[in-house]
Amino acid sequence: MRRVSRIAALYRAVDGAAAMEVPQHRMSTAAQFSTSSNKSSTRSNWLFNNLLTDLSARTAAHAVAGTMLFSVAATTLTEEVHAKEVVPPELRPKDLVLYQYEACPFCNKVKAFLDYYDLPYKIIEVNPISKKELKWSDYKKVPVVLVDGEQMVNSSDIIDKLYEKVRSGDSTFDADEESKWRKWVDDHLVHMLSPNIYRNTSEALESFDYITSHGNFSFTERITAKYAGAAAMYFVSKKLKKKYNITDERAALYEAAETWVDALKGRDFLGGSKPNLADLAVYGVLRPIRYLKSGRDMVENTRIGDWYSRMESEVGVSARILA
Repeated sequence: MRRVSRIAALYRAVDGAAAMEVPQHRMSTAAQFSTSSNKSSTRSNWLFNNLLTDLSARTAAHAVAGTMLFSVAATTLTEEVHAKEVVPPELRPKDLVLYQYEACPFCNKVKAFLDYYDLPYKIIEVNPISKKELKWSDYKKVPVVLVDGEQMVNSSDIIDKLYEKVRSGDSTFDADEESKWRKWVDDHLVHMLSPNIYRNTSEALESFDYITSHGNFSFTERITAKYAGAAAMYFVSKKLKKKYNITDERAALYEAAETWVDALKGRDFLGGSKPNLADLAVYGVLRPIRYLKSGRDMVENTRIGDWYSRMESEVGVSARILA
């Protein structure tokens, strides 16, 4: 019975990754980051909030977010940084702390923004089961950011507010185009991920091996999460395929990648010569799966690889500092 309750807690925890935030699309600034219109899916606590008690739409949605439970090696890139955006010293936050799940796609979206704008940040890795690191906050989803003591929640809202704080001039990007594709990330792209990374047992285990080795789990939680979580998400991914009318998960992922490349219309980035917040949103969401089998297959079988490589160079090395 204790094992069952532990697994149930794990599911709620990983769902905590999917339910992390409910995306609410915003068009407030010309360059807002990924819009959070996820209402009961995408950005939710990741894997399985109510997996044992509710394997329905909500869990599936949460699973989608959890789907991305993989942060990318891109955060440790050592290649030359070609062009970080420079934020004037007077606009830079003095203290920025990100509460996250390392593999959460929406946490990765925030990190892509912080890395690109070279805003130093500390990370507090949240235990997805106890969430004791967030006991000070009424908000129990991730990401949560403290900016000079001010709490910000929901990845899109976080990025929107930070962008307002650090930009030194008006954006030259097409606000409508940018907003459209940020919404596409949350309403479509993210739903392609879970069915792909949990497509079969070997890929599900690959995914959870990363999750458990990089997340804030105790030894017992790590073992339970790896095998019970992988098995559970394998079956959840099948429900997600049905929910989103996906017949061939790889083909759907490839189609989404090609759709994004078509949106570039021959430009290096959607923003033109520089990434805009839509570029960062797509990059942040894909970064967790880039070096998993699904991500490798996507790059090998679509035209997205060149754009992704350019984004890696533009975003550059992580701006994370030790807490």
